[in-house]
Amino acid sequence: MPWATAFLPDGTAIISERDSARLIAIRDGVDSSLGTVPGVVAGGEGGLLGLAVSPDFATDGFLYAYFTAADDNRVARLPMDEQGGQWTVGDPEVVFNGIPKSATHNGGRLRFGPDGMLYVGTGDAQRREQPQDPTALGGKILRLTPDGAPAAGNPFGDKNPVYSLGHRNVQGLAWDSSGQLWSSEFGPDVNDELNLIEAGGNYGWPLVTGAPGNAKYKDAKTVWPSTADSSPSGLEIVGDTAYLGALRGERLWGVPLDGATAGEPVAYFTGEYGRLRDVALAPNGDLWVLTNRENPDSVLTLQPPG
Repeated sequence: MPWATAFLPDGTAIISERDSARLIAIRDGVDSSLGTVPGVVAGGEGGLLGLAVSPDFATDGFLYAYFTAADDNRVARLPMDEQGGQWTVGDPEVVFNGIPKSATHNGGRLRFGPDGMLYVGTGDAQRREQPQDPTALGGKILRLTPDGAPAAGNPFGDKNPVYSLGHRNVQGLAWDSSGQLWSSEFGPDVNDELNLIEAGGNYGWPLVTGAPGNAKYKDAKTVWPSTADSSPSGLEIVGDTAYLGALRGERLWGVPLDGATAGEPVAYFTGEYGRLRDVALAPNGDLWVLTNRENPDSVLTLQPPG
């Protein structure tokens, strides 16, 4: 069950497997196992989830991982080392914990922003009181320093890690060419979302979904009324287009972006490769797309249009 892809500076892809807790390295079409991440307790939608490579990898060598443990979801960093063209990974150092866990809605996406801070997408873990509570960690996008501390300038105070609230289950994070943060998010049985994220913004869950036009909450920029068409997971932005992997929808969505607006989504590969979990931009400009539940799963490598 591959869940996330992150690329090292030398072009090596690191892939997380949710259920096995393995890390896989892929270079020039050859894959090798880096072993399992200790402390992962997989089950339901929990396990080894998001990955992010430190922006200072050349000096610190850290790979960051989001995973489900016995009592919570947490973020750890793992030291990596290369010898003779082979990468090895050391034991994880937990830098942030206490994110609520459940069989479903564990969030899990990690991404370093243009500001060098670590952004973390969480889920409500079926605790529906948490997304509207700015002191709780569930149903949020968090903004942390690389050491796991709340980042200075956060909208609810420098000691609060919350960057935005009112989310159900954040699955994708990406920045456009002008530095705006976008996220993909599962709806319940309706209203999957692509959101433009603002610091301190409230995106409505569980009080509203989609784009109801309620001034108290931020409307989604793109709404898929039926989750059968989307259930958007990983998100990548290339040029002026957001690409989202769809799980239930079994397709790759391309959404044109123009400033703060999103255009009509375009579907690619509908039903051809099954559930699509993550979308990541490789250093050579290819899009890597992970399939789920294809037995065996695959990496699709695509050239974006244009």
